[in-house]
Amino acid sequence: MKHWIKNSALALAFLALALVGAQAQKFGYVNSAALIAELPEVKQADATIEALQKQLQKKGQEMVQKFQADYAEVQRKADNGELSPKQQEEEAKRLETEQTKIEQFEQESMQQIQAKRNELLKPIYDKVNQAMKEVAEENGFQFIFDQSVLLYFDPTADATPLIKKKLGIS
Repeated sequence: MKHWIKNSALALAFLALALVGAQAQKFGYVNSAALIAELPEVKQADATIEALQKQLQKKGQEMVQKFQADYAEVQRKADNGELSPKQQEEEAKRLETEQTKIEQFEQESMQQIQAKRNELLKPIYDKVNQAMKEVAEENGFQFIFDQSVLLYFDPTADATPLIKKKLGIS
């Protein structure tokens, strides 16, 4: 009988510890994409990136138009017999070099835009991550997950309103 009481007490102790441990863990989730989209800093960053993109695109279009005009002029001269074979070869090399410059400009433009995006958005992401960390600490969350990776979530575990409040966008 003592053995049974001892085992029952031990089982109840483990059960109590398991319940306390399960209750101690608190999980939350956030819709980070929607949250970040609401930040005024993101809208300003997007506008800056778009302006840079348009500026680079305009310059690229000008380069292409100049190339097309040069190509048409060389083609016209070649058709009219105004260029010797050696001159045609030199013009072809020059046009090839121009085309390479255009391709290089396109690649550099994409890199510039990506670098600008990183430069402008990194501080915003850092701010959001800091707010999430503070909300987690203040509200006892062990984890805050992004809603996009969850298959099921309890709407009462949504930490988005708390984080919005922390960021001043509620």
